[in-house]
Amino acid sequence: MTRLAKFPDFNQNDNMAIIEPRALKGFRDFLPAAEIARRELTERIEGCFRSFGFVPIDTPALEYAEILLGKSGGETEKQIYRFRDNGDRDVALRFDLTVPFARFLAEHRADLTLPFKRYHIAKVWRGENTQKGRYREFTQCDFDIVGSDSAAADFEILLMMQKSLRAAGAGDVKIRVNHRGLFNRFLEKINALDHSAEILRTVDKLGKIGREETLALLAAFLDEDRGKKILDFVTAKSSWDDTFTAMVNAAGSGPEAERLSRIRQFIIDTGTENYFFLDPSITRGLDYYTGVVFETFLQDMPGIGSVCSGGRYDNLVGLYSKESITGVGAAIGLDRLIAALENLERLPERHSYADTAIACVSEENGGRAQALGMKFREEGISCEVMLEGSREKLAKQFALAEKKGVRFLVIPDEKNPAESITLRDLRNRENIEGISVDEAAALIRQIQEDAGKGIV
Repeated sequence: MTRLAKFPDFNQNDNMAIIEPRALKGFRDFLPAAEIARRELTERIEGCFRSFGFVPIDTPALEYAEILLGKSGGETEKQIYRFRDNGDRDVALRFDLTVPFARFLAEHRADLTLPFKRYHIAKVWRGENTQKGRYREFTQCDFDIVGSDSAAADFEILLMMQKSLRAAGAGDVKIRVNHRGLFNRFLEKINALDHSAEILRTVDKLGKIGREETLALLAAFLDEDRGKKILDFVTAKSSWDDTFTAMVNAAGSGPEAERLSRIRQFIIDTGTENYFFLDPSITRGLDYYTGVVFETFLQDMPGIGSVCSGGRYDNLVGLYSKESITGVGAAIGLDRLIAALENLERLPERHSYADTAIACVSEENGGRAQALGMKFREEGISCEVMLEGSREKLAKQFALAEKKGVRFLVIPDEKNPAESITLRDLRNRENIEGISVDEAAALIRQIQEDAGKGIV
Protein backbone atom coordinates (compact mmCIF):
# COMPACT_ATOMS: atom_id res chain seq x y z
CA MET A 1 0.00 0.00 0.00
CA THR A 2 1.29 3.46 -0.92
CA ARG A 3 1.75 5.75 2.05
CA LEU A 4 0.49 9.27 1.49
CA ALA A 5 1.99 12.28 3.20
CA LYS A 6 -0.30 13.84 5.81
CA PHE A 7 -1.21 17.42 5.02
CA PRO A 8 -2.74 19.88 7.49
CA ASP A 9 -6.51 20.06 7.54
CA PHE A 10 -7.19 23.65 6.45
CA ASN A 11 -10.88 23.21 7.25
CA GLN A 12 -10.35 22.87 10.99
CA ASN A 13 -11.98 25.35 13.35
CA ASP A 14 -10.81 28.92 13.85
CA ASN A 15 -9.09 28.01 17.13
CA MET A 16 -6.29 26.31 15.21
CA ALA A 17 -2.95 28.12 15.67
CA ILE A 18 -2.04 30.23 12.65
CA ILE A 19 1.36 29.46 11.11
CA GLU A 20 3.25 32.63 10.25
CA PRO A 21 3.77 32.75 6.47
CA ARG A 22 7.46 33.45 5.82
CA ALA A 23 10.17 32.44 3.38
CA LEU A 24 13.58 31.22 4.48
CA LYS A 25 16.38 33.79 4.63
CA GLY A 26 18.07 34.00 1.25
CA PHE A 27 15.01 32.53 -0.50
CA ARG A 28 12.32 34.59 -2.23
CA ASP A 29 8.84 34.62 -3.69
CA PHE A 30 8.38 36.45 -7.00
CA LEU A 31 5.27 38.52 -7.68
CA PRO A 32 4.06 38.67 -11.30
CA ALA A 33 5.90 41.86 -12.30
CA ALA A 34 9.22 40.54 -10.99
CA GLU A 35 8.71 37.09 -12.49
CA ILE A 36 7.71 38.53 -15.88
CA ALA A 37 10.92 40.60 -15.89
CA ARG A 38 12.98 37.51 -14.98
CA ARG A 39 11.40 35.42 -17.70
CA GLU A 40 11.78 38.10 -20.36
CA LEU A 41 15.48 38.41 -19.54
CA THR A 42 15.84 34.64 -19.58
CA GLU A 43 14.14 34.44 -22.98
CA ARG A 44 16.50 37.08 -24.41
CA ILE A 45 19.55 35.25 -23.07
CA GLU A 46 18.24 31.88 -24.24
CA GLY A 47 17.58 33.34 -27.69
CA CYS A 48 21.22 34.41 -27.90
CA PHE A 49 22.41 30.94 -26.86
CA ARG A 50 20.27 29.37 -29.56
CA SER A 51 21.55 31.80 -32.18
CA PHE A 52 25.04 30.34 -31.63
CA GLY A 53 23.71 26.78 -32.12
CA PHE A 54 23.73 25.74 -28.45
CA VAL A 55 21.15 23.19 -27.25
CA PRO A 56 19.40 22.86 -23.84
CA ILE A 57 19.83 20.11 -21.26
CA ASP A 58 18.54 19.58 -17.70
CA THR A 59 19.82 17.68 -14.65
CA PRO A 60 18.34 16.86 -11.21
CA ALA A 61 18.48 19.47 -8.46
CA LEU A 62 19.55 16.73 -6.03
CA GLU A 63 22.76 14.73 -6.50
CA TYR A 64 24.82 12.30 -4.46
CA ALA A 65 27.06 14.41 -2.22
CA GLU A 66 30.19 12.64 -3.46
CA ILE A 67 29.36 13.75 -7.01
CA LEU A 68 29.21 17.41 -6.02
CA LEU A 69 32.19 17.35 -3.63
CA GLY A 70 34.50 15.21 -5.74
CA LYS A 71 36.84 18.08 -6.57
CA SER A 72 35.69 21.28 -4.92
CA GLY A 73 35.68 20.84 -1.11
CA GLY A 74 36.93 23.77 0.98
CA GLU A 75 34.50 26.68 1.09
CA THR A 76 32.08 24.88 -1.20
CA GLU A 77 31.61 22.02 1.27
CA LYS A 78 30.66 24.53 3.96
CA GLN A 79 28.05 26.14 1.72
CA ILE A 80 26.16 23.22 0.19
CA TYR A 81 22.78 22.02 1.46
CA ARG A 82 23.57 18.42 2.40
CA PHE A 83 21.48 15.81 4.21
CA ARG A 84 20.59 12.13 4.39
CA ASP A 85 17.34 11.26 2.64
CA ASN A 86 14.72 8.66 3.64
CA GLY A 87 16.85 5.97 2.01
CA ASP A 88 19.83 7.03 4.17
CA ARG A 89 21.65 8.28 1.08
CA ASP A 90 24.14 11.15 1.45
CA VAL A 91 22.70 13.76 -0.93
CA ALA A 92 23.04 17.48 -1.61
CA LEU A 93 21.46 20.25 -3.66
CA ARG A 94 23.61 21.33 -6.58
CA PHE A 95 25.67 24.46 -5.84
CA ASP A 96 26.36 25.18 -9.52
CA LEU A 97 25.50 23.67 -12.92
CA THR A 98 29.05 22.77 -14.00
CA VAL A 99 29.73 19.82 -11.69
CA PRO A 100 26.37 18.14 -12.50
CA PHE A 101 27.20 18.71 -16.17
CA ALA A 102 30.45 16.76 -15.73
CA ARG A 103 28.48 13.85 -14.25
CA PHE A 104 25.95 14.18 -17.10
CA LEU A 105 28.74 13.94 -19.68
CA ALA A 106 30.29 10.88 -18.09
CA GLU A 107 26.92 9.13 -17.88
CA HIS A 108 25.63 10.02 -21.36
CA ARG A 109 28.85 10.21 -23.37
CA ALA A 110 27.65 7.55 -25.85
CA ASP A 111 24.59 9.65 -26.73
CA LEU A 112 26.52 12.87 -27.44
CA THR A 113 28.43 14.07 -30.49
CA LEU A 114 31.55 16.10 -29.75
CA PRO A 115 32.15 19.00 -29.79
CA PHE A 116 28.95 19.41 -27.78
CA LYS A 117 27.54 22.88 -27.14
CA ARG A 118 24.97 23.09 -24.37
CA TYR A 119 23.16 25.61 -22.23
CA HIS A 120 21.33 25.06 -18.95
CA ILE A 121 19.22 27.66 -17.14
CA ALA A 122 18.15 26.51 -13.67
CA LYS A 123 18.24 27.17 -9.93
CA VAL A 124 21.19 26.32 -7.67
CA TRP A 125 21.64 26.57 -3.89
CA ARG A 126 24.44 27.80 -1.64
CA GLY A 127 24.22 28.45 2.09
CA GLU A 128 26.32 31.61 1.97
CA ASN A 129 25.86 35.07 3.44
CA THR A 130 23.17 37.06 1.66
CA GLN A 131 23.72 40.54 0.23
CA LYS A 132 22.55 42.75 -2.64
CA GLY A 133 22.12 40.54 -5.68
CA ARG A 134 23.35 37.42 -3.82
CA TYR A 135 20.92 34.84 -2.42
CA ARG A 136 20.96 31.25 -1.18
CA GLU A 137 18.64 30.13 -3.96
CA PHE A 138 19.46 31.69 -7.31
CA THR A 139 19.36 31.06 -11.04
CA GLN A 140 22.37 30.44 -13.25
CA CYS A 141 22.48 30.54 -17.03
CA ASP A 142 25.30 28.18 -18.05
CA PHE A 143 26.74 27.62 -21.50
CA ASP A 144 29.61 25.27 -22.37
CA ILE A 145 31.56 23.72 -25.22
CA VAL A 146 33.02 20.29 -24.50
CA GLY A 147 35.21 18.13 -26.69
CA SER A 148 37.28 20.95 -28.20
CA ASP A 149 40.59 22.13 -26.75
CA SER A 150 40.89 25.10 -29.08
CA ALA A 151 41.29 28.84 -28.73
CA ALA A 152 38.25 29.09 -31.03
CA ALA A 153 36.09 27.39 -28.36
CA ASP A 154 37.48 29.67 -25.65
CA PHE A 155 36.72 32.73 -27.74
CA GLU A 156 33.23 31.60 -28.74
CA ILE A 157 32.32 31.41 -25.04
CA LEU A 158 33.79 34.89 -24.51
CA LEU A 159 31.85 36.26 -27.48
CA MET A 160 28.63 34.66 -26.21
CA MET A 161 29.18 36.31 -22.84
CA GLN A 162 29.32 39.72 -24.47
CA LYS A 163 26.42 39.11 -26.87
CA SER A 164 24.03 37.54 -24.35
CA LEU A 165 24.56 40.29 -21.76
CA ARG A 166 24.00 42.90 -24.44
CA ALA A 167 20.79 41.10 -25.46
CA ALA A 168 19.69 41.24 -21.82
CA GLY A 169 20.05 45.03 -21.82
CA ALA A 170 23.19 45.17 -19.68
CA GLY A 171 24.84 47.69 -22.00
CA ASP A 172 28.60 47.75 -22.36
CA VAL A 173 30.47 45.15 -20.36
CA LYS A 174 34.09 44.68 -19.33
CA ILE A 175 35.18 41.04 -19.64
CA ARG A 176 38.44 40.33 -17.78
CA VAL A 177 40.46 37.40 -19.07
CA ASN A 178 43.38 35.44 -17.60
CA HIS A 179 45.02 32.01 -17.93
CA ARG A 180 45.31 29.79 -14.86
CA GLY A 181 48.06 27.76 -16.53
CA LEU A 182 50.25 30.83 -16.96
CA PHE A 183 49.64 31.77 -13.33
CA ASN A 184 50.64 28.25 -12.25
CA ARG A 185 53.78 28.50 -14.36
CA PHE A 186 54.67 31.66 -12.45
CA LEU A 187 53.96 29.99 -9.09
CA GLU A 188 56.26 27.12 -10.04
CA LYS A 189 59.00 29.61 -10.89
CA ILE A 190 58.84 31.17 -7.39
CA ASN A 191 58.52 27.74 -5.68
CA ALA A 192 54.93 28.29 -4.54
CA LEU A 193 53.04 25.81 -6.71
CA ASP A 194 52.42 23.46 -3.77
CA HIS A 195 50.16 26.14 -2.31
CA SER A 196 48.39 26.92 -5.62
CA ALA A 197 44.84 26.12 -4.45
CA GLU A 198 45.15 28.34 -1.37
CA ILE A 199 46.88 31.10 -3.35
CA LEU A 200 44.13 31.06 -5.98
CA ARG A 201 41.39 31.39 -3.38
CA THR A 202 43.29 34.18 -1.64
CA VAL A 203 43.99 36.18 -4.80
CA ASP A 204 40.36 35.74 -5.80
CA LYS A 205 39.49 37.95 -2.80
CA LEU A 206 41.81 40.79 -3.85
CA GLY A 207 39.07 43.00 -5.26
CA LYS A 208 37.01 42.64 -2.08
CA ILE A 209 39.61 42.96 0.71
CA GLY A 210 42.37 45.03 -0.93
CA ARG A 211 46.10 44.59 -1.45
CA GLU A 212 47.34 44.88 2.16
CA GLU A 213 44.97 42.31 3.61
CA THR A 214 45.58 39.96 0.68
CA LEU A 215 49.36 40.25 1.26
CA ALA A 216 48.87 39.43 4.94
CA LEU A 217 46.89 36.29 4.04
CA LEU A 218 49.52 35.19 1.52
CA ALA A 219 52.39 35.83 3.94
CA ALA A 220 50.66 33.67 6.56
CA PHE A 221 51.33 30.47 4.58
CA LEU A 222 54.18 31.64 2.29
CA ASP A 223 56.41 34.58 3.13
CA GLU A 224 56.12 38.31 2.51
CA ASP A 225 58.63 38.33 -0.37
CA ARG A 226 56.77 35.73 -2.41
CA GLY A 227 53.48 37.36 -1.42
CA LYS A 228 54.66 40.65 -2.93
CA LYS A 229 55.81 38.88 -6.11
CA ILE A 230 52.39 37.30 -6.48
CA LEU A 231 50.62 40.65 -6.03
CA ASP A 232 52.97 42.29 -8.55
CA PHE A 233 52.22 39.51 -11.04
CA VAL A 234 48.44 39.88 -10.71
CA THR A 235 48.51 43.67 -11.17
CA ALA A 236 47.32 44.65 -14.66
CA LYS A 237 49.20 47.21 -16.72
CA SER A 238 47.78 49.96 -18.95
CA SER A 239 46.92 47.74 -21.94
CA TRP A 240 46.42 44.10 -22.93
CA ASP A 241 49.80 43.98 -24.70
CA ASP A 242 51.72 45.58 -21.81
CA THR A 243 50.08 43.23 -19.30
CA PHE A 244 50.80 40.21 -21.50
CA THR A 245 54.48 41.17 -21.84
CA ALA A 246 54.86 41.58 -18.08
CA MET A 247 53.19 38.20 -17.42
CA VAL A 248 55.40 36.35 -19.90
CA ASN A 249 58.53 38.05 -18.53
CA ALA A 250 57.60 36.88 -15.03
CA ALA A 251 56.35 33.36 -15.85
CA GLY A 252 58.09 32.46 -19.07
CA SER A 253 56.57 31.61 -22.44
CA GLY A 254 54.73 28.43 -23.35
CA PRO A 255 51.41 27.08 -24.71
CA GLU A 256 49.46 29.18 -22.20
CA ALA A 257 50.92 32.40 -23.61
CA GLU A 258 50.27 31.15 -27.14
CA ARG A 259 46.61 30.53 -26.24
CA LEU A 260 46.21 34.08 -24.92
CA SER A 261 47.86 35.46 -28.07
CA ARG A 262 45.46 33.52 -30.30
CA ILE A 263 42.45 34.74 -28.33
CA ARG A 264 43.75 38.30 -28.57
CA GLN A 265 43.92 37.93 -32.37
CA PHE A 266 40.31 36.68 -32.48
CA ILE A 267 39.26 39.71 -30.45
CA ILE A 268 40.95 42.01 -32.97
CA ASP A 269 39.45 40.10 -35.93
CA THR A 270 35.91 40.58 -34.58
CA GLY A 271 36.37 44.23 -33.61
CA THR A 272 35.48 43.58 -29.99
CA GLU A 273 38.60 45.09 -28.35
CA ASN A 274 36.49 47.46 -26.26
CA TYR A 275 34.96 44.58 -24.29
CA PHE A 276 37.90 42.30 -23.43
CA PHE A 277 40.79 43.02 -21.05
CA LEU A 278 43.72 40.91 -19.85
CA ASP A 279 43.68 40.89 -16.04
CA PRO A 280 46.07 38.52 -14.19
CA SER A 281 44.18 39.03 -10.90
CA ILE A 282 41.25 36.99 -12.26
CA THR A 283 41.93 33.48 -10.95
CA ARG A 284 38.48 32.01 -10.09
CA GLY A 285 38.58 30.30 -6.70
CA LEU A 286 37.22 26.88 -7.76
CA ASP A 287 39.89 24.23 -8.24
CA TYR A 288 38.54 22.68 -11.43
CA TYR A 289 39.62 25.54 -13.75
CA THR A 290 42.81 24.73 -15.63
CA GLY A 291 43.07 27.16 -18.56
CA VAL A 292 41.58 30.51 -19.51
CA VAL A 293 39.33 32.08 -16.87
CA PHE A 294 37.12 35.14 -17.10
CA GLU A 295 34.79 37.45 -15.19
CA THR A 296 32.40 40.11 -16.47
CA PHE A 297 31.59 43.51 -14.98
CA LEU A 298 29.01 46.07 -16.08
CA GLN A 299 30.61 49.34 -17.18
CA ASP A 300 27.69 51.29 -15.65
CA MET A 301 27.73 49.42 -12.33
CA PRO A 302 31.04 47.63 -11.66
CA GLY A 303 30.52 47.63 -7.90
CA ILE A 304 27.92 44.84 -8.01
CA GLY A 305 30.65 42.36 -8.94
CA SER A 306 30.95 39.83 -11.73
CA VAL A 307 27.66 38.96 -13.46
CA CYS A 308 29.15 36.28 -15.73
CA SER A 309 32.17 34.10 -14.96
CA GLY A 310 33.78 30.88 -16.12
CA GLY A 311 36.77 29.25 -17.70
CA ARG A 312 38.34 26.07 -19.07
CA TYR A 313 38.12 22.92 -16.98
CA ASP A 314 40.00 20.22 -18.85
CA ASN A 315 40.19 17.68 -16.02
CA LEU A 316 36.71 17.91 -14.49
CA VAL A 317 35.00 15.05 -16.35
CA GLY A 318 37.90 12.72 -15.51
CA LEU A 319 36.54 12.49 -11.95
CA TYR A 320 33.61 10.39 -13.17
CA SER A 321 35.06 8.66 -16.22
CA LYS A 322 38.32 7.16 -17.49
CA GLU A 323 37.84 9.29 -20.59
CA SER A 324 39.01 12.86 -20.15
CA ILE A 325 36.84 15.40 -21.99
CA THR A 326 38.06 18.96 -22.31
CA GLY A 327 35.61 21.80 -21.78
CA VAL A 328 35.16 25.54 -21.48
CA GLY A 329 32.11 27.44 -20.28
CA ALA A 330 30.61 30.32 -18.36
CA ALA A 331 27.59 31.13 -16.21
CA ILE A 332 25.48 34.28 -16.01
CA GLY A 333 24.25 34.99 -12.49
CA LEU A 334 20.70 35.97 -13.38
CA ASP A 335 19.77 37.34 -9.95
CA ARG A 336 22.84 39.55 -9.67
CA LEU A 337 22.25 40.78 -13.24
CA ILE A 338 18.62 41.59 -12.38
CA ALA A 339 19.72 43.48 -9.24
CA ALA A 340 22.06 45.58 -11.40
CA LEU A 341 19.47 46.24 -14.12
CA GLU A 342 16.91 47.17 -11.48
CA ASN A 343 19.34 49.66 -9.98
CA LEU A 344 20.03 51.07 -13.45
CA GLU A 345 16.25 51.23 -14.15
CA ARG A 346 16.57 48.96 -17.20
CA LEU A 347 14.19 46.19 -16.20
CA PRO A 348 11.02 45.75 -18.29
CA GLU A 349 7.95 46.83 -16.30
CA ARG A 350 4.95 44.61 -16.99
CA HIS A 351 2.27 43.21 -14.69
CA SER A 352 0.58 41.09 -17.35
CA TYR A 353 1.46 39.28 -20.56
CA ALA A 354 -1.78 40.51 -22.15
CA ASP A 355 -1.67 43.37 -24.63
CA THR A 356 -5.44 43.63 -24.69
CA ALA A 357 -8.37 42.96 -22.35
CA ILE A 358 -12.00 42.18 -23.16
CA ALA A 359 -14.37 44.15 -20.90
CA CYS A 360 -17.19 42.33 -19.13
CA VAL A 361 -20.39 44.15 -20.16
CA SER A 362 -22.62 41.54 -18.49
CA GLU A 363 -21.65 38.36 -16.70
CA GLU A 364 -24.23 36.24 -18.52
CA ASN A 365 -22.42 37.06 -21.79
CA GLY A 366 -19.12 35.55 -20.53
CA GLY A 367 -19.11 32.94 -23.31
CA ARG A 368 -19.35 35.63 -26.00
CA ALA A 369 -16.51 37.55 -24.35
CA GLN A 370 -14.35 34.41 -24.38
CA ALA A 371 -15.21 33.85 -28.06
CA LEU A 372 -14.08 37.41 -28.76
CA GLY A 373 -10.85 36.80 -26.85
CA MET A 374 -10.22 33.68 -28.94
CA LYS A 375 -10.50 35.73 -32.14
CA PHE A 376 -7.90 38.24 -30.94
CA ARG A 377 -5.52 35.42 -29.95
CA GLU A 378 -5.97 33.87 -33.39
CA GLU A 379 -4.80 37.24 -34.75
CA GLY A 380 -1.63 36.89 -32.65
CA ILE A 381 -2.65 39.33 -29.90
CA SER A 382 -2.40 38.19 -26.28
CA CYS A 383 -5.72 38.84 -24.63
CA GLU A 384 -7.24 38.65 -21.15
CA VAL A 385 -10.99 38.40 -20.56
CA MET A 386 -12.42 40.33 -17.61
CA LEU A 387 -14.55 37.98 -15.52
CA GLU A 388 -16.78 40.35 -13.56
CA GLY A 389 -18.50 43.70 -14.14
CA SER A 390 -21.11 45.43 -16.23
CA ARG A 391 -21.42 48.13 -18.88
CA GLU A 392 -22.45 50.58 -16.16
CA LYS A 393 -19.23 49.93 -14.20
CA LEU A 394 -16.62 50.06 -16.95
CA ALA A 395 -14.50 52.63 -15.09
CA LYS A 396 -13.49 49.98 -12.58
CA GLN A 397 -12.39 47.70 -15.41
CA PHE A 398 -10.43 50.58 -16.99
CA ALA A 399 -8.55 51.02 -13.71
CA LEU A 400 -7.89 47.28 -13.35
CA ALA A 401 -6.55 46.98 -16.89
CA GLU A 402 -4.26 49.99 -16.40
CA LYS A 403 -2.98 48.56 -13.14
CA LYS A 404 -2.03 45.37 -14.97
CA GLY A 405 -0.25 47.35 -17.66
CA VAL A 406 -2.75 46.44 -20.38
CA ARG A 407 -2.95 49.18 -22.99
CA PHE A 408 -6.11 48.29 -24.95
CA LEU A 409 -9.58 47.49 -23.63
CA VAL A 410 -12.16 45.98 -25.98
CA ILE A 411 -15.77 46.89 -25.15
CA PRO A 412 -18.13 44.50 -27.00
CA ASP A 413 -21.46 45.51 -28.47
CA GLU A 414 -24.00 43.49 -26.47
CA LYS A 415 -26.18 42.73 -29.51
CA ASN A 416 -23.44 41.90 -32.02
CA PRO A 417 -20.06 41.57 -30.26
CA ALA A 418 -18.48 39.61 -33.13
CA GLU A 419 -19.00 42.47 -35.62
CA SER A 420 -18.96 45.71 -33.65
CA ILE A 421 -16.67 46.67 -30.77
CA THR A 422 -15.23 49.79 -29.16
CA LEU A 423 -11.46 49.81 -28.77
CA ARG A 424 -10.21 52.01 -25.93
CA ASP A 425 -6.57 53.09 -25.90
CA LEU A 426 -6.04 53.41 -22.14
CA ARG A 427 -2.74 55.23 -22.51
CA ASN A 428 -4.10 58.00 -24.76
CA ARG A 429 -7.65 57.95 -23.29
CA GLU A 430 -9.14 57.54 -26.78
CA ASN A 431 -12.09 55.43 -28.02
CA ILE A 432 -12.47 54.03 -31.54
CA GLU A 433 -16.07 52.93 -31.93
CA GLY A 434 -17.96 50.56 -34.24
CA ILE A 435 -15.00 48.62 -35.67
CA SER A 436 -14.56 44.89 -36.35
CA VAL A 437 -12.16 42.51 -34.62
CA ASP A 438 -9.96 42.41 -37.74
CA GLU A 439 -9.78 46.21 -37.83
CA ALA A 440 -9.04 46.39 -34.10
CA ALA A 441 -6.33 43.73 -34.35
CA ALA A 442 -4.67 45.51 -37.29
CA LEU A 443 -4.75 48.81 -35.39
CA ILE A 444 -3.24 47.24 -32.24
CA ARG A 445 -0.46 45.61 -34.27
CA GLN A 446 0.33 48.90 -35.98
CA ILE A 447 0.49 50.78 -32.69
CA GLN A 448 2.75 48.08 -31.21
CA GLU A 449 5.02 48.20 -34.25
CA ASP A 450 5.25 51.99 -34.06
CA ALA A 451 5.99 51.76 -30.33
CA GLY A 452 8.84 49.36 -31.09
CA LYS A 453 10.28 51.96 -33.44
CA GLY A 454 9.87 54.70 -30.85
CA ILE A 455 7.12 56.47 -32.83
CA VAL A 456 4.31 56.10 -30.27
